[in-house]
Amino acid sequence: MADDLPQSVLFCCDHNAVRSPMAEGIMKKLYGTDTYVQSAGVKGDMEIDGFSIAVCQELNVELSRHRSRSFDEMENWGDDLSSFDLVIALSPASQRRALELTRFFHLEVEYWPILDPTGLGEGRDAKLDSYRQARDQIVGKLQAKWGHGNGWM
Repeated sequence: MADDLPQSVLFCCDHNAVRSPMAEGIMKKLYGTDTYVQSAGVKGDMEIDGFSIAVCQELNVELSRHRSRSFDEMENWGDDLSSFDLVIALSPASQRRALELTRFFHLEVEYWPILDPTGLGEGRDAKLDSYRQARDQIVGKLQAKWGHGNGWM
């Protein structure tokens, strides 16, 4: 049985350029605006990855306007980590950082081991296949936790 949707979710990964923006966009598409969804990275030093944009566009999930940000930038912009009901870490480094930042809050941190597709595959088609695999892992985890949402897949 699917869990009830939380009021707010933060997805995080290493750079907020591949996995966490995909998770944010897909969750918004699947479940609408009932849940406040954001994403962040341990570092905010990269722009959104073009392959992430491409494979999400295949599902009509728009990521091209995403601006990467780090946990530190979130804090500087006034986003309080304690205001989220759930933090979902998609990489080991982001899990460590999330646990470090939330140790004083009553806040659930989950770890979803999602494939890092960067650097995988030779040539465009093989790279796209790697990114699709990561995207599909995210979709599977979301649907396993909260059901099929809008049923667009």
